[in-house]
Amino acid sequence: MKVSIITATFNSENTIKDTLASLDSQDYPNIEYIVIDGGSTDKTVETVKQHSKRLTKIISEPDKGIYDALNKGIQTATGDVVGFLHSDDMFAYSSAVTDIVNQLSIHGADAVYADLDYVGADNTANVVRRWRSGEYQRNKLTRGWMPPHPTFYMKRSCYQAYGGFDLRFRIAADYDSLLRYLFVNGVKTTYLPQVTIKMRLGGISNRSIKTIYQKTKEDIRALKNNQISWFSAIMWKNVSKISQFF
Repeated sequence: MKVSIITATFNSENTIKDTLASLDSQDYPNIEYIVIDGGSTDKTVETVKQHSKRLTKIISEPDKGIYDALNKGIQTATGDVVGFLHSDDMFAYSSAVTDIVNQLSIHGADAVYADLDYVGADNTANVVRRWRSGEYQRNKLTRGWMPPHPTFYMKRSCYQAYGGFDLRFRIAADYDSLLRYLFVNGVKTTYLPQVTIKMRLGGISNRSIKTIYQKTKEDIRALKNNQISWFSAIMWKNVSKISQFF
C-alpha cells in the first residue's frame, strides 16, 4: 500500500527540519512525500531539497492558503492512502506510518485516526496538551467530537468521491471535511490508540481571541453545512478540550 504524505509550507524554515527528520525516520518503505510550498521567501524550499531524503515532489508557487495547498497535494498524490504532516508537526515515533497502514488493513477500513500531543514551540519534549481521541462512534460527532486531523489518514478514492477542502473556510475547512467524510458519507473508520503526531503550539486556529472567535463562527457553519445541530455540538466541543490539559 503506497502512502502519500503531504506537507504544506510557507516560510517554514525554522521548523521544517524537525518535520523532515521525523518523516525520514519512518520505517515504512512505500511513502510518496509531496511538499506544496506557497512561494516562500525564506529558505524553506532549499531546506526541503537539502534535508529530505524521501522527497518525491515539491511544488512552490503562490496559493490561496493552507487548504488550497493541501488540495493541490491531494490532486498530485498517487498513493492508496493520503495523510498530512504539517510543517510544525512531527511523527511521534519511527513506525507510526507502519502502524497506520496495519490498522487500516486489519480492520478493512477506509480511514484511520490516532492520538496527538501538543508540544512546546521551542521544546518539543514538553507535552502541553494530550488529545486522546477514543473509539469512533458516529453519534459523537453530533456532540462536538472530532478526531485530530493531523492523525487522519484516508484512502485517496474517498477524497476522489467526497472532495477535498472547501476554500470558503479559512480556518475550519478540516473540521468541515471530517464531518462530510464521517457523518454525511459514513466513511468506514478505525481508531489507532497511539500518539502518532506531535504538534507544536501556535497554529493558526489558536493564535488570538479574534482568531478563536472566527474559528467558532466557521465551526458553526461547518456543522450547519453537514446537517448537525450546532448549539450543543459547539458547547461540548469546547468543554471536551479541558481534559486535554490534565
